[in-house]
Amino acid sequence: MKRIPTIAAACCLAIALLAGTALAAGKIKVAGIYTQPIQQKWDACLHKALQKAADAGEIEYVYSEKVSNTDYVRVLREYSEKGVNLVVGEAFGISRDVTKAAKDYPNVAYLMGDSFGPRGTNLSVFDNYIHEPCYLMGMIAGKMTKTNKIGMVGGYPIGEVNRLFNAFMAGAKSVNPAVQFKVSFIGSWYDPPKAKEFAYAQVEAGVDVLYAERAGVVDAAREKGIIAFGNVNDMNKEENGKDVVVTSALWSMDAAVKRAVDLVKAGKFTAEDYRDYTMMAKGGASLAPYYEFDAKIPADVKAKVAEAADAIKTGKMTIEINDNEPKSTF
Repeated sequence: MKRIPTIAAACCLAIALLAGTALAAGKIKVAGIYTQPIQQKWDACLHKALQKAADAGEIEYVYSEKVSNTDYVRVLREYSEKGVNLVVGEAFGISRDVTKAAKDYPNVAYLMGDSFGPRGTNLSVFDNYIHEPCYLMGMIAGKMTKTNKIGMVGGYPIGEVNRLFNAFMAGAKSVNPAVQFKVSFIGSWYDPPKAKEFAYAQVEAGVDVLYAERAGVVDAAREKGIIAFGNVNDMNKEENGKDVVVTSALWSMDAAVKRAVDLVKAGKFTAEDYRDYTMMAKGGASLAPYYEFDAKIPADVKAKVAEAADAIKTGKMTIEINDNEPKSTF
């Protein structure tokens, strides 16, 4: 599916695609609505999962990207009017308007990124709960730091970022009680130069490990000759992280999308929280390979991480979800 560059084009293409015999072929009609370009990794995670379902012949898929919050509900309503069965997107900052729209279209299923719980009968919610692999990364970072100072650069101090930082810090502390942290937020979801500047400042303060929650941090780590840990996507392979990014906490929406699609097809979609489908036990979160760092990580550390990962997946170990804003400790 080629991307739809404008809202008008999106609607026209949606009409053409959704007027066919999708349901007769065992497919449902799905629309994705994204506030950022689909290259931005949060929205890319949703888009990739939906495109995968489309490539497998499970859905008819159309999408609109770079839709501002002020225009978002209008686009959502237009898709709903055109007969889509499922809308996937994000409701951060516009939850009230999205809730009203979902109520107005009870026969449409909505799966939306949202900080609040499910509402009504047809509005399900999700978020990226990848705190578990973040904890595992922290375990590795806590053993690899030589200065006992780790830097962390994020976008905004909101729940979905805070929980990742807190888990990473907890993991590092579990293996190295002496480790300290420098925490910074750049006030943007995408500003690589600014993220790079903040990372530089942290290195000047003595950190020798960086958690790259935002793009730009890996470049700073490379230039300063230190290691980094990635976030959401595989930053070793996808963000020029070779010889820099030890591993990344990965997020996948495949399991969540599959559940939503299957329930819509069965006529059983209801309002629920998809949190569990973005965590390790159900395949929604994982740790990326170590690549060239595999031989550089001490064997006992890798063994402890593998043991913790198994315990998390089987429910024997629970990683705390802490959405409070983390603070620097030095």
